[in-house]
Amino acid sequence: MTELWKNDIISELKSEIQDHADLTNFNDTQLKAFITEALDKKTNLAKAQHSDTNKELLTLNFKEKKLITTAVFESIRGLGVLGGIIVDPDITEIMINGFENIFIEKEGRLYKLESRFESRRELEIIITKFVSRAGRAVNESDPIVDFRLEDGSRVNVVMKPIALNGPIVTMRRFPKEAMTVDKLIVFESITPEVAEILKLLVGAKYNIFVCGGTGSGKTTFLNALSNFIPHDERIITIEDSAELQIKNIENLVQLETRNASADGKGAITIRDLIKSALRMRPERIVVGEVRGAEALDMLQAMNTGHDGSLSTGHANSTRDILSRLETMVLQGADGLPLEAVRQQIASAIDIIIHLSRMRDRSRRTMEIAEVTGYDAVSRQIKLNTLYEFCESKESTKSKVIGNLFRTKNAMENTFKLEMAGVGVKI
Repeated sequence: MTELWKNDIISELKSEIQDHADLTNFNDTQLKAFITEALDKKTNLAKAQHSDTNKELLTLNFKEKKLITTAVFESIRGLGVLGGIIVDPDITEIMINGFENIFIEKEGRLYKLESRFESRRELEIIITKFVSRAGRAVNESDPIVDFRLEDGSRVNVVMKPIALNGPIVTMRRFPKEAMTVDKLIVFESITPEVAEILKLLVGAKYNIFVCGGTGSGKTTFLNALSNFIPHDERIITIEDSAELQIKNIENLVQLETRNASADGKGAITIRDLIKSALRMRPERIVVGEVRGAEALDMLQAMNTGHDGSLSTGHANSTRDILSRLETMVLQGADGLPLEAVRQQIASAIDIIIHLSRMRDRSRRTMEIAEVTGYDAVSRQIKLNTLYEFCESKESTKSKVIGNLFRTKNAMENTFKLEMAGVGVKI
């Protein structure tokens, strides 16, 4: 079923229902049943007429019928076009740039939809309704709002006067099933050999930092790594919006930040949560993403007996994340000597994994490096690359072929592996 045809049948069915029925006395259940019945009648009529113009209507499967029914319901009583988009489980990202321009991401690729809202006012009403369902409010005095839906989807809304081309909605959705290392291997993000090495490193409590650009799969990779954490440990997760799906840990505490209320009070930051987590007897702390001054608290936690901690951050390379961490630490400790900051980073982080989104939309692990210490002479943090992505000459513009390969560099920081009783050389 093409996107254009689906939108046509939704619009047509909505008009027919509104023309032939008084919907004010229907509750939600009755309305959904009425829409389902109307779609069935329309399908049966198409079968009886044997019309070539209704070929796609004749081939609707159960999933497509459900999508159409829900979309019509949402357009009448719910979130309009937005509601119809949300019900499609294959959509991973929704981007609304004003009432006329709607983009989605499916299977890693961006598409512009033919659908549009009837007017700017309609979109504003739908956004207000959508935001209120999450117990939040957005208006001209408070035009930016971030929140999370019950299914874990992360939503950002920007309204006038900040948004110049109309109300902006960005929604990132996450798969219901958590990512596993086996899936990463299937997707060719890592090799089976690398998976075994990561299992040893996580088990031996190496502090691991995953970095990469937007959409490179940092949180997804972190979810996969969490599968290697021993089941009997106590884990504290800290996030801006709860996205991690750690399934195999019973003694799990999940913490999420809170924005300030309308009067500017009550905000709880990542930094607040890290400080609180240290009083909860964690064996490992997993910070979904560090973006600012909380980097200092995370590093101090890693340096004060919480080995095996995991986190992510935005960066373009393993070396770049070190520079970004320096900047973030200085945000929280202005005046701290740069040399002391670098020593803190070198002491806290053991392994850095860099991810990237390739030109064919695939997500690959580009480099795995160990932090081997701080060089007092050059005043730089030392990195030792263990694995590196090499692209094959067989690659094309539309398909990247390549894999992670072991470098000739021997792993230097083997103390934790030895303490864990692992005699394998990496």
